[in-house]
Order: sequence, then structure tokens, then C-alpha cells
Amino acid sequence: MGAGGTTRQKMLVGGVELLRERGPAGVTIDAVLARTRTPRGSVYHHFPGGRQQIVGEALEMSGSAISAIIQESAQDGPASAFAHLIAFWKKLLRENDFEAGCPVVAVAIAGSAQDDHRDRAREIIGGWLGTIADSLVRTGATPARARTLATLVVSSVEGAVVLCRTTRSTAPLDDVAGELRHLFADLDRRPAE
Repeated sequence: MGAGGTTRQKMLVGGVELLRERGPAGVTIDAVLARTRTPRGSVYHHFPGGRQQIVGEALEMSGSAISAIIQESAQDGPASAFAHLIAFWKKLLRENDFEAGCPVVAVAIAGSAQDDHRDRAREIIGGWLGTIADSLVRTGATPARARTLATLVVSSVEGAVVLCRTTRSTAPLDDVAGELRHLFADLDRRPAE
């Protein structure tokens, strides 16, 4: 990758970091430039659509990364999917001193119409739910039950991330992991629905 690709990539990563920490309103041109130590002209060269383009591409980058974790781990079953998600979040929270949340959720709940990439964030989250539900169906759950369990997994993990940031501890993720492990172990012992 050439120097231009490196600068663009660095700016996108900076945009993802700002999304995780501050939400879309915190992804300003000045904040991206300060975070990445890139010259102002880089924005206009690499992101002619300005901050909206940076937010949109940072959302896609982070959504793709999390989706890949879920898709790859769900091939080994839903328990693997949630275990990998929890491990991912624990590592990320610790590495970022509990300042990093989910950039996709940050965009999904943003209140500003100016930063409206919310429809795409909802699609990404819907993909996570679909992947986990499909994995549950493959293990014998009915589609309706799989859908509700997928909602439980995603909302539990994402809620635990918020609590981890609040308490500055990974204990909420450990609690969720323990309960989900019990739930999936019980499901494995039941006859197919």
C-alpha cells in the first residue's frame, strides 16, 4: 500500500476510534486530524465528502470487522459466536482503558439527523442477529426461538459493554458469558424444538 493508502487507512482507523469513544458527533474533521496527525489537505484528498464520508466509511470498517468475527465463529455454533464476541470486547475494553464502546451501536442510537447513518447501522446489527439466529437454527432451534435468542445474545453483550465502561471492569461481560454458557448448555441438552 502506498503512502496515500496508509494516510487514508490511518484516518479511517482514527474515525473508528472516535466513533467508539465519542459517537458520530465526536467524529469531526479536527478530531480526526488531531488523532491521526495528518494534514488538513488529506481530508479533502481522501474524503471529499468530509466528515459524513469519514463517519460512513468508519461505520462500514468497524461493522465489517465485527460481522466477520460473528460469521467466522458462528460456523462453530452460537456458543462459539458469543464466546468470541465476549473475548473481543474484553480485549478491546482493556486495551482502550474502558473508553471504547461499539461504534455501530454508537451510530445506531445517534440522535443527530446530520450524522444519520443509522439505517446502515441497523442493517449491520440485523446481520449480526441473522447470523446468530441461523447458527441457532442449525443446532435445532425453531426460527422464532432462534430470533429471540439472537436478540438476547446481541443485546446482552452490547449492554454488558456499556456496563463495563461504566464500572471500568470486565465483570459484566464475565457475568453475561456465564449466563449465556448455561443457557446454551441447557439448549444442547434439550430435544430439538
